[in-house]
Amino acid sequence: MEKKLTNKTLLFILLAVPALFLLTGLVRAVVNNKMPALAEDLTRIVLSRANLFTDFIELGGVEAALLNVAVVALFNLLLIYIYKLEINGFTIAAYFTVIGFAFFGKNLYNIFSIYIGGHLYAKLKRIPLKNVIIPLMFATALAPVISEISFASIIPSPLSSIVALLVGIIIGLIIIPVSSHMLRFHDGYNLYNIGFTAGIIGTLLTAFLRSFGASVEPVSIISDSNHPIIIWLLFTIFTSMLALALLINIKAFKEYKKILSKGGRLVTDFTNSAGYAATFLNMSVMGLLSMVYVLAIGGVVNGPVLAGIFTIAGFSAFGKHLKNCIPVMSGTILSALIFGYELSETAIIVSVLFSTTLAPIAGKFGLLCGLLAGLTHMAVVTNVGFIHGGVNLYNNGFSGGIVASVLVPIIETFRKGDKDD
Repeated sequence: MEKKLTNKTLLFILLAVPALFLLTGLVRAVVNNKMPALAEDLTRIVLSRANLFTDFIELGGVEAALLNVAVVALFNLLLIYIYKLEINGFTIAAYFTVIGFAFFGKNLYNIFSIYIGGHLYAKLKRIPLKNVIIPLMFATALAPVISEISFASIIPSPLSSIVALLVGIIIGLIIIPVSSHMLRFHDGYNLYNIGFTAGIIGTLLTAFLRSFGASVEPVSIISDSNHPIIIWLLFTIFTSMLALALLINIKAFKEYKKILSKGGRLVTDFTNSAGYAATFLNMSVMGLLSMVYVLAIGGVVNGPVLAGIFTIAGFSAFGKHLKNCIPVMSGTILSALIFGYELSETAIIVSVLFSTTLAPIAGKFGLLCGLLAGLTHMAVVTNVGFIHGGVNLYNNGFSGGIVASVLVPIIETFRKGDKDD
């Protein structure tokens, strides 16, 4: 029998992650005598262009990166608390995605104006602001646009900051209605729907900036060595989730079967269909699997990879599980080998991890279709980053939307049967 969890209890569970990062970052800064330089390192993160691939571990150091993640996570958790949002699978997916990308592209400066725009959207539509908080958390995929305009010398300072603020507000105003429309393109088979939307909007914004002579290009500031403390933190978080799952319900593994029976297509909330114990168990399994995969192939757990791992863990409350992710990941790995890519390269690791945005295709249509989705995804994702200049952090969501919108109608045309969600 599963123990009942109040929203307050769930808030404390979510609080544990940024609290761990904050404490670890501060203790390391003191022990390593980096406190005097910490403010400078954080400033370097905030003043960066922040587009693909800007690894905050490389840019500001482990301590500053951990503090940035803690601040961004606590800000979003505060919004969840203030507006009394239900902590369900959708909320968990958004929260963990934000945590992951705070290692890699997001900071308080470049996300704040997007929330202001979302607030204005809610006022104009006369809907409760709590209804748009979670979509806005995902909408911060376009946070690098604000940093790009502010710090890339496109517009003279201080006018650049004002323009960046206005652009951020506009993004927050338009992204929710646009994303609702974009959902029809892929019919829920791309879990990162706002990533697809952000790719479209980011492409338009980049086109305008380039029309004015601005150079908006992806960058490559990536840590090339593992930090044991980061590995330890990941292991602690995901093993703690396993312990938590068993504490909530000793029969969590039995309930886990309910999750594995789901196709994962939007909207599939595992907290509703299987309970919190099975959900935390699934998050633990998927988080550990992702981490082990990266280490097994000789990869580096840097900012972009952490974004991938935490996003997989988050969406393991909202559509992803072993049965629908492994076929897609396998297809992406196979594609990388066919194209001659090195599996341990960060860009390829990230593509493999984020290819699980297409997990519902495997969940609905089976193993072979999942492999095909992964194969196609690798070909597309390695070629779409230039289009938006790296300002869409959810590049794989953009690619996933393209792949799903083309592949699913073809599969449905020739299928002989499918699985139920």
